[in-house]
Amino acid sequence: MEIRDPSPGLYNEDLAPAKERNWGAFSIFNVWTSDVHSLWGYYLAASLFLLCGSFVNFVLAIGLSSLVIFALMNLIGYAGEKTGVPYPVLARASFGVWGANLAALVRAIVACFWYGAQTAAASSAMVALLIRNDSLMEFHKGTHFLGHSGLEVICYLIIWALQLLVIQKGMETVRKFQDWAGPAVWVAMLILAIGLCVKAGGFTLDHGMPMNLLLEKTKDAGVSGEPGSVSALMAVGATWITYFAALYLNFCDFSRYAKNRNAVKKGNLWGLPVNLVAFSLVAGVTTIAAFRVYGEMLLHPEQISARFDSWVLALIAALTFAVATLGINVVANFVSAAFDISNVFPKQISFKKGGYIAATIALVLYPFAPWEGNAAHFVNAIGATMGPLLGIILVDYYLVAKGNINVAALYQEHGEYRYEGGWNVNALVSAAVGSVFSTFLPNFTNLLPTWWNTYGWFFGVLIGGGMYLIMATLRPRNTIAPTRA
Repeated sequence: MEIRDPSPGLYNEDLAPAKERNWGAFSIFNVWTSDVHSLWGYYLAASLFLLCGSFVNFVLAIGLSSLVIFALMNLIGYAGEKTGVPYPVLARASFGVWGANLAALVRAIVACFWYGAQTAAASSAMVALLIRNDSLMEFHKGTHFLGHSGLEVICYLIIWALQLLVIQKGMETVRKFQDWAGPAVWVAMLILAIGLCVKAGGFTLDHGMPMNLLLEKTKDAGVSGEPGSVSALMAVGATWITYFAALYLNFCDFSRYAKNRNAVKKGNLWGLPVNLVAFSLVAGVTTIAAFRVYGEMLLHPEQISARFDSWVLALIAALTFAVATLGINVVANFVSAAFDISNVFPKQISFKKGGYIAATIALVLYPFAPWEGNAAHFVNAIGATMGPLLGIILVDYYLVAKGNINVAALYQEHGEYRYEGGWNVNALVSAAVGSVFSTFLPNFTNLLPTWWNTYGWFFGVLIGGGMYLIMATLRPRNTIAPTRA
């Protein structure tokens, strides 16, 4: 739809409802291949597979949690497809035209951290390949600055710059990149898995790894309890669902370009439960085969490729997983941060400029590497901040507004979504209360049990969304006109 006479502080061409909606199910599917098939995703999938304890447990824990992910992505995806607007604009309906900036900046901060983490992961794949050369290994060991080796810094800068090239021509370039990168990574993963299984003497789902080694190598996955136990399986499912915390909000940035609702649903079906289960299974089988071949538990694919005798195979593997990690960075972090920052200053900052700002922040963070250390704590802490936002937006869209959004009013400073001076107090209070229990108490105090961290995102969704529903009942807003799109 065309927006007439929008308020200057709420509109630019990038934030306007999508005019071209030509993303089919295949492009939606590849949003998920780009998001999941990364070095970080591989490590987590392999770890969770091993911690399930058996194939039946794997199907129960990863399979059921993948169905939950599918359902949640459909809910937010349908909202994006119906309205055609990105996340920060959709958030105006529940947080107010100015309050949405707060929700957008929270996600932008998370995206900048993840942007740096994924860029570092991709550059590590290149480092693992290059240090096979004796001269580069010597350079890697002997040259250090910014808290990293000289080789690590150079690779980080190269990967960082390549991502800017992908994004600079807009979302259509992102779609084309995904449509190529997603299938390419699947081909490389299958070649890696089959090759290692052949070298190991056959296929097996029995890892045969000593329990102490298994628990030591997978501790960053954040799963407590004996592998295969009920508590461990619950933690596996919770961690897998929380891993997608940012994308539950971010997905409408992509579904807004979908041809129709069926394209969203079909793409999500193949890209989430089917793809997630298959990806996790291949990652687990590859890790088991690598253990049988090399006698080591190698949960990171670049560690496996570094042991290949062939430089050519090692190069293909390193490049493939680097490209995969670029894919998730573009999908989950660059695009989201670009829209979020542009939403705050739409007159001054376009989508591209917002992305450049996010990339610059990730570059500044690199010397401090806040993503290193306890990976599980990092995932759970930043994921938990997204929970209350998702709960509020879903409750508002489906239970309060009944799916009726006045799209034109999302761009009007004095329209239906002005609330109290542009801020919806109901949403702000609910987000604050939800964040106390999802983020602040479990991460910064000892007042809650240690297991709470694993489920922090869930508490955020339930408490934030539940609080918003109560406040919306006690302090109802004006009736909203049906969606006009």
